[in-house]
Amino acid sequence: MGHVTPRTLWPSLALALALGGAHEASAGTLDVYPTPPGVLQYAMHNDTFTVRVRQPGGPWRDLFEYDVKIDADGPSNASVVQFDFEGPVEIGVRKNNGDFHRVEVRPAHNAIKPTVRDDIVTFILDKPQNLSVEFDGDRLHNLHIFAGAPIPRPAPGPDVVIYEAGLHKPPAGEQYFPVASGQTIWLAPGAILQGLFKPEKVENVRIIGRGIIDRPADQLVVQDSRNVLVEGLTFLTPKHGTIACASSSQVKFRDIKTLSNGAWSDGINVFACQDVTVERAFIRTSDDSVAIYATRKSGTGDTRAVWVRQSVFWPDVAHAVFIGLHGDTDKRNLVEDIRFEDIDVLGLDEDDPEYQGVLAISAGDSNTVRNIVFDGVRVEQIEEGKLFNVRTVFNAKYGTSPGLLVDGVHFRNISFTGAGWASPSTISGYAPDRPVRNVSFENVTIAGRRLKGPDPAVIEIGPNVDGVTFK
Repeated sequence: MGHVTPRTLWPSLALALALGGAHEASAGTLDVYPTPPGVLQYAMHNDTFTVRVRQPGGPWRDLFEYDVKIDADGPSNASVVQFDFEGPVEIGVRKNNGDFHRVEVRPAHNAIKPTVRDDIVTFILDKPQNLSVEFDGDRLHNLHIFAGAPIPRPAPGPDVVIYEAGLHKPPAGEQYFPVASGQTIWLAPGAILQGLFKPEKVENVRIIGRGIIDRPADQLVVQDSRNVLVEGLTFLTPKHGTIACASSSQVKFRDIKTLSNGAWSDGINVFACQDVTVERAFIRTSDDSVAIYATRKSGTGDTRAVWVRQSVFWPDVAHAVFIGLHGDTDKRNLVEDIRFEDIDVLGLDEDDPEYQGVLAISAGDSNTVRNIVFDGVRVEQIEEGKLFNVRTVFNAKYGTSPGLLVDGVHFRNISFTGAGWASPSTISGYAPDRPVRNVSFENVTIAGRRLKGPDPAVIEIGPNVDGVTFK
């Protein structure tokens, strides 16, 4: 894979592949989004890769390669493309500068094996998924591919608001785009919004579509609301966090993608909410991928019934999952009935021992954290940090009291490749009256070896802990 291939080889590549097994374009759909308008095309573009997509046997179609900043520890520019499809599609990627010797498509769990011919990388997708394409192990200047299923455009109606392709800003003098109860708000492919929605004291709201939220200064917060769906949006380089639920119920965040390198740039926060679902998210941030607390900021009360599934996390800094640190010391909040299922963690790096842990529970502020399940989590690399960290703690920087109790944490079907240099995991209670109880490990493998007991090289069990089991 030596010299850089001229772009004129794309048509000959299509012919060569066709000669290997000629066929007409398969049934299905392929939706390529409009490019950014005007000068945004230049401001938002990254020229590291040329990326195209087609239905097998059909013509190649160009994708716009967005520029995004990642990793607060080593700020870098990476690339993003996105499209929608049904039926199989073929993706082609050309690295525009320099040679390469190997290429990976992750998550590894998807088992996508690319083909390289004339320095162009191709592979087939038969279902929606979010991917990272990495040349020679470079994970800081990689290509992110967001290949989704079409989201149908809503029929016109009095409660339907449409943001068409193009640039949009909030109304003059306003900080946010307006949201009212009963509305469906549609962001068309190619819509770029330089501003945020804030669904507050509303119900029965859908904010859906394939629009991009460009460099938001704050989070999209669902506040004091009920029955809200946010689906399909992509957030590029948010300054702080991406999206949050506060004092709300029946909230769904579906197919959310976000990439950032800002301070406190959490992916999804849940503060004092009930009945929250997160699914098919791709979160690459420089703080926690998902953080679940009780009372915090504009959220007050307990948190219950949160289900996170079928998602990809990549915390360049901090945790993939962080549960329980914040609450109300006087009212002693609960954080309970939380489930993470079918999760890929592409990498993690955290230098501060206080905040280490791919899957971390740090009960603080007199919180009780109970009935937490992690089932089907695949961790590919820990540059620095821990795999598990389960504690009752007093956080001197942010806390008002130690956590009260962690009771019932279940790790099932967890695999960690062993790549990187992880520190031993930790289970520890703060004091005899603020313990950790009933932690189970079932079918947990690290570097191919099953965790069968409290091996001090792998997991440290501290004081004030009772009921740890392995099988």
